[in-house]
Amino acid sequence: MIALFKTKESYTPLIARFALGVEMFLHGAQKAQGRFGGFGYSGIMRFFTAQVHIPALFAFLAIAAEFVGSVGLITGFLSRVSAFGIAVNMLVAALMVYASNGFFMNWMGTQKGEGFEYHLLAIGLALIVIIAGGGKWSIDSLLSRALRPMIGRVADGLSRRSEPACTGEFSNSD
Repeated sequence: MIALFKTKESYTPLIARFALGVEMFLHGAQKAQGRFGGFGYSGIMRFFTAQVHIPALFAFLAIAAEFVGSVGLITGFLSRVSAFGIAVNMLVAALMVYASNGFFMNWMGTQKGEGFEYHLLAIGLALIVIIAGGGKWSIDSLLSRALRPMIGRVADGLSRRSEPACTGEFSNSD
């Protein structure tokens, strides 16, 4: 369990986690709450299930990955889990929706739709967090430091239990 919270005390995962978290929060808030011009939960669920033909469970998980996962990244709580959810979400979106439009974003309005370059960048940031953890100033870092002594005491207690039982023989040196 401590491996889930273990992190490198570095600024690199902090930057990756925060950049991806803020970006995904804005998109997640559009989907979950209808903020920033989004459809909101019921509207996006209708769009995902009726038009994109995503099963309702997976549509819900995509919304949760973006909204709840982004909060996890911003705070650094369960950073690896949050980053994994977002990476899977971005991979599925890139393959199912955006790959047919090519690599590049549609800056000039000349393509059929958006490409997948944004999704690739998001996956790259998520991989940094998955590999390195939440980094500096993360709840994961605090939990890792707090759990380390407790895990050590539990391990010590378990090792004492595995010591051989007394055989009843005594030595003369006692």
